[in-house]
Amino acid sequence: MHAAWPASLSLLLRSLDGGGMQQSLLLLAGGFAAQGTHVTLVCADAQGAMRERVPAEVEVRILASSGILACRSLLFRAWPASRLTGLLALTLPLPQMLRRFPALVEHLRGVRPAALIAAGTQANLAAILARRITGVPERLVVSERNTLSAVVRQGVTPLRRAYPWLIHRCYPAADAIVAVSEGVAQDLVQRARLAEASVTTLYNAVDLGSFVAASTQPLSDPWLDDPSRPLILAAGRLHRQKDFPTLLRAFALVRRQVPAHLLILGEGTKRGALERLGRALGIGADLRMPGFVSNPAAWMVRAGVFVLSSAWEGLPRVLLEALAVGCPVVSTDCPSGPREILAEGRFGRLIPVGDSRAMADAILATLAKPPPRQALQARAADFSPARMLEGYRGLALGG
Repeated sequence: MHAAWPASLSLLLRSLDGGGMQQSLLLLAGGFAAQGTHVTLVCADAQGAMRERVPAEVEVRILASSGILACRSLLFRAWPASRLTGLLALTLPLPQMLRRFPALVEHLRGVRPAALIAAGTQANLAAILARRITGVPERLVVSERNTLSAVVRQGVTPLRRAYPWLIHRCYPAADAIVAVSEGVAQDLVQRARLAEASVTTLYNAVDLGSFVAASTQPLSDPWLDDPSRPLILAAGRLHRQKDFPTLLRAFALVRRQVPAHLLILGEGTKRGALERLGRALGIGADLRMPGFVSNPAAWMVRAGVFVLSSAWEGLPRVLLEALAVGCPVVSTDCPSGPREILAEGRFGRLIPVGDSRAMADAILATLAKPPPRQALQARAADFSPARMLEGYRGLALGG
């Protein structure tokens, strides 16, 4: 193996569900493994749609859950001289990742990776505390994937509301702090009171070659047989973050002017509520939510417009994927990422969060005059895997 790559690397994340964070981490894992690094993907949850997409050369380690007392005792040891002990170890309910804290400590002691890259706030905090106990790894990189202020504002648990304070106390112990967009970086610095110079922005990437190749696969569906009814496409977890109710209301307005279909790819806890809203709006016949699909690219390349309706994001990968196959996009101007990806609206219309009328108008305008596909694909090329991999390589090595 070339000396410019770490000998071993662990990637820590909460689960292998179908989110953009998971896809980005799998791309990173495969990139490091291709350079000869021994890569272990360490997860708290064995389930998830991304499990089957883990590269064959990447090892998967699922962390076992421990009893509450064992977790709290070990967390207490992790930071004995701080009020963090009382907050994390003795007071707050422990989330999924911290319930696996003893298993993470065991992994680091046994495998002793040269570097550890954690993704997501829970994983970041667990990684920092685990290294405090074990002294492993030599290089620790934590990465924020979402806009902290939005996560805290929407938080329903005491731990989430405590994130800014915990991040302020813990993240400086990492060797590098990554944000996936400039908006996420600025918000993190301000909300958690971190030094601006301590946060590095590394954009997520899309494997353009593989995604574009997947878009050429045949797809048979009656909704694709009638060009007079354009397909409006969305994708993401059926979760309040994605604000699909606004999209459904916008679609109801669109259908008053043009016949169209709406397809939402993804699964989540809000399915029932969205189905009820669709029926109440009278759009049930033109609305489908098939759940997670293995090849969203084949749908994106055939859609008239892709819509991101999110209330908040970090750097929405689905926008990059849509651009990669030349699909026109409409996006909320949410914090953070869409404005950066779409270059202030040059590559897709930006509309206010939660505004169904503005969303409907933007969808209709995009369907009437879509931008050149070549321009959209050229923009997606700016978010290449090579740039992301090189950035993380440098941070993992400390060079």
